This record gives sequence, structure tokens and C-alpha cells, in this order.
Amino acid sequence: MDFALSEEQVELQKWAHEFAEKEIRPVAARYDESEEFPWEVLSKAAAAGLYSVDIYLQAQQDPTGLTLPLLMEEVFWGCAGIGLAIFGTGLPLSALAAVGTSEQLFEWAPKMFGTPDDPKVGAFAVTEPQAGSDVRNLRTKAKREGDDWVLNGQKVFITNGQHAEVYVVVATVDSELGHRGQATFIVHRDDPGIRPGKKEKKLGIRASDTSEVLLEDCHIPGDRVLGGLDRLDEKLGKARKGESSGRSSGALRTFEVTRPAVGAQAVGIARAALEFSLDYAKDRKAFGVPIAQHQSIQNHLADMAMEIECARLLVHRAAWLAANGHPFNKAEGSMSKLKAGEVAVRVTEQAVQVLGGYGYIKDFPVEKWYRDSKIYTLFEGTSEIQRMVIARALTS
Repeated sequence: MDFALSEEQVELQKWAHEFAEKEIRPVAARYDESEEFPWEVLSKAAAAGLYSVDIYLQAQQDPTGLTLPLLMEEVFWGCAGIGLAIFGTGLPLSALAAVGTSEQLFEWAPKMFGTPDDPKVGAFAVTEPQAGSDVRNLRTKAKREGDDWVLNGQKVFITNGQHAEVYVVVATVDSELGHRGQATFIVHRDDPGIRPGKKEKKLGIRASDTSEVLLEDCHIPGDRVLGGLDRLDEKLGKARKGESSGRSSGALRTFEVTRPAVGAQAVGIARAALEFSLDYAKDRKAFGVPIAQHQSIQNHLADMAMEIECARLLVHRAAWLAANGHPFNKAEGSMSKLKAGEVAVRVTEQAVQVLGGYGYIKDFPVEKWYRDSKIYTLFEGTSEIQRMVIARALTS
């Protein structure tokens, strides 16, 4: 057992931190206020090599599984909203890599990212008004018409929904089969019948685009079903015969493997709040001494530091398990996301408390981190869903 980072990992961490410090932190408040998509920062990330398919290829080849957690902790230390703009395409890419054929991956992954001179983004369209964490109750339909597919439905809370070049869409082919009757499709923004709907105005992560995606008689070629038509027909045939696949839905599998990375994002927010609180407590004086010398403040800081370390260890272990092909027998991926998300909320709340009234105003960044943190107990499975997944793993 070795908890030390390699020399390459330390350099990777330093590279990401410097980018966050120089390119993200200085503009974080502006994008939080304007709620604009941070194309300028994304372009700089693409030029630097931080936003590219190559990062994910590098991560896939890392036997420790720590490439993405290390990068994400540093970038989200800079700003969670901008971080999601940079790493949000990783979710549809994960779905494409997990379910798609090699031909589909090679064709569509580059289109999701574009080029450093003309960066693009992708979106994973799963959530619906009546099916948030319950992805087995999706109502978006996909129907064969000749050689094409026709998709109809409404997706909500879609990251990059307004701006995506490529959408990876989960839809129901046979509603009688439940989640086994679902399939995943590739839709290009220029395909007829797809359009972004309302852009949500949010409590936090405001630089990240969260929007509706509407599919109204959206026609796509027949080869756009991930994995290919033969594989889909085989899956549907087994389901109709009552043969058990023993697997969760494709959407759920995608969320399972990405949960440690989401946990790393939450750790980055929490760490930012702790570091700022420490500096503030050392400088701010009350009753003649720095407040860092007051026992009550020390208790806050100690708890914040301890919880962050706990969350990071769970994230790194889950990432290592996934990278080495070990199943999450105790729902370790959900554990890491649950713990990190709740730690981010608690630590940022304590940061506001350490700063007192100054923590509640926009002159200081802790109120933004407090707002940003809450989404980590909600998206990609609420805390309640994570606990349900963990309990099922323990009792099955």
C-alpha cells in the first residue's frame, strides 16, 4: 500500500493547479454573476491540452485511476461551474466508450471536443421531468421508421444542453421491458427535430450550462444506436424471452463509473473553502489575537480538514478499484460521491461560519463555494439514492 503520488502525478497536479489559479480563479466571480458559458476559458483549456480526448485516454491508461481525480480536484478548486464546462463532456464520452462500437467512438469522440481553435462540447441527455434519479422510468421514445430512428421526448437538467455539438440520448425502444427496453443514441445538433429548450437559472455552478433538450420527431440514421442494431436486437430478444442480463441500465452504469470523479470535484470545492478559511483565520483578529487561536474556530478548521481527507481517500480508493477492474461490491463509487458531496456542503457552510458576516457577502468567495457545493448532493444521484445503492449492495 502506497499513498504517495508519483513524480508524474505531482507534475500533473501542479499543471492543473496553475491553470486553475491563473485562468479560472480570476474570472470565476464574473461568470458566476453573468451565468454565461465560459468559452474563453474552455478555449484556453483546449489550447493547453487540458480539454481534449487525450486527457481521457491518458486517464484510461493510468493503473492507479488517479489522473482524472487529481485534475478535477485542482480545476474545481478554481471554480465548479467553469470546471463542469471543461469536464462536462466527459460524461457523454464515458457513455459512448462504454456502449458504443470502436467505429462510433473514433467518429464521434473528436466531434464532441472539436479542436483547440474551435472547441465543442457534448451532452449526456438522460434526466426527464418525471424521471430524475429513476432512469428506468424514461418516457422519451425511439421508434424505427425504415432505416432511421425517430426520437420524441423532453430532457431536463442537461449539462451543456444549449451548446452541445453531440448529444448522447437515452430513450425507450420497448416500454414493456423497463430499463432493458432502453437504448442509447447519438444525435448531432444539426439533426432535424432536436433543439435546446429553457436554460435554467441556478443557485450555484452558474458558469455551467444546464438546459432542457427537446426532441420532436428527431430523425437520425439507423447506425446511430450505440453498440449497433444487431447488439440492440440481441438484447431486446433476450429481454422478451425473460433471460436476465444481470446488468443495470446503460445510463446507470455510466453514472456508477463516473461517481468517483464527481466526488473529486466536490473535494476540490471543499479544499478551496478550507484554505481560504485558514488564511482568513490567521489574519483576522478578535479580542486581541488571530481568530485561528480561538478554540471554537480551531474546532471548525480541524473538522473541515479531517472530513476532506476522509472524502479524498474514499474517492481515490473507488477510482483505483474502477481502474483495476474491481467491482464496487459495497457500492464504493456511491460511497465516494455521497461522502464527498456532503463534506463539500458541510465544509463550505463551516467556512461561512468562520468568516462570520463576511462569509455571507459576495466580497469573499466562500458564499459562492457554499452555493456551488449543494448540487453535489443532488445531481448524478441524490444523497438519498446513493444511500439506497449502498444499502442494496450491502444486503444483496
